[in-house]
Amino acid sequence: MPLMRILSLDGAFELKVIATGTHLSEGFGMTVNAIIQDGFCVDERVALSLDDDSPLGVVGAIAATETGIAAALERIKPDVVVVLGDRYEILAAATAAFVLGATIAHIHGGEKTEGAMDDSFRHAITKLSHLHFVAAESYRNRVLQLGEQPDRIFNVGALGLDAINQQPLRDRAELMAEFGWPADAPFLLMTYHPVTMDTDAGVAELVELLAALEQFDEQRLVVTGHNADMGHRQIGALLREYAAAHPDRVLMRGSLGQRNYLSTMKYASAVVGNSSSGLIEAPAFGLPTVNIGDRQRGRLRGASVIDCRGDKGSIVTALKKALSAGFRETAAQATSPYGTPGASRRIVDVLKTFSLAGARRKSFYDLPVQESMKR
Repeated sequence: MPLMRILSLDGAFELKVIATGTHLSEGFGMTVNAIIQDGFCVDERVALSLDDDSPLGVVGAIAATETGIAAALERIKPDVVVVLGDRYEILAAATAAFVLGATIAHIHGGEKTEGAMDDSFRHAITKLSHLHFVAAESYRNRVLQLGEQPDRIFNVGALGLDAINQQPLRDRAELMAEFGWPADAPFLLMTYHPVTMDTDAGVAELVELLAALEQFDEQRLVVTGHNADMGHRQIGALLREYAAAHPDRVLMRGSLGQRNYLSTMKYASAVVGNSSSGLIEAPAFGLPTVNIGDRQRGRLRGASVIDCRGDKGSIVTALKKALSAGFRETAAQATSPYGTPGASRRIVDVLKTFSLAGARRKSFYDLPVQESMKR
């Protein structure tokens, strides 16, 4: 939320917030309350039914999001719509904003996650958007490949680093007391999302991951909530069943909230799962990450990340390496490929100076064609 904070305090902007998706779901932690508790006004709410996680159900959610966001935008009438990421709700919001004539600023475009449908959603959002705030130079180059003009693409770094830099984190003893664990108890932080390009494989990987974790009973486990992608119901059922079977060792939360999540990450022995936070935020703490399967395939990662296949043996080997003293030292010294904190301020500086006159008219930027390709 650092970007929202800067925008709300800058007299050049009038911030309006639309909340939708899991933010408004009790099953996913009702995180709209955290937005309000941080002092922001939620101007519009677009509620969705997230119970049907079939392909047809997700298509219905996309349609409902687009209709609801369009109605909200028509009431707000923004000059600029800022969207982050690659989820289907963001694609729906960008489509509505584009048709209604708003200038769209997209954060975290140009990335690759070849194991998820989000990969295609992200590139589609890029083509609907007029300003692009990317997290690394290679991502800037990919947005160029998609035909966007160079003077509209800004490498600002990863937004998540700002939260780590600015958020006052909790004391370990206080946090562990809230978990009901001894202050010095070692633990792993796990987030596992559906693998939307192959939901059956994603479920199979989770079964293997849970079996692998049985060999690390000296480590307690904090499990954070999965997202609302296709197949989330089966993923959630497996996680809840595992937590219920290990009440003394496993803590599962639909949402920890940003401050608690980052505090938990800071004190964890390692991060395990298939979430982007293991590649973007965890390295900022010098924390080892075990990244499982193909969901994040193609995304930049630093030396603190261990990629492994989704079978029990590979996961056990990767976790042993992550928890070794030698690799923990490597992770502590690793640098992030996502730049330095300050993305929020860099974005605001561009928004303040970029002329919106004619911004919605885009011409395709063709990359120079090499002679060998011409032949």
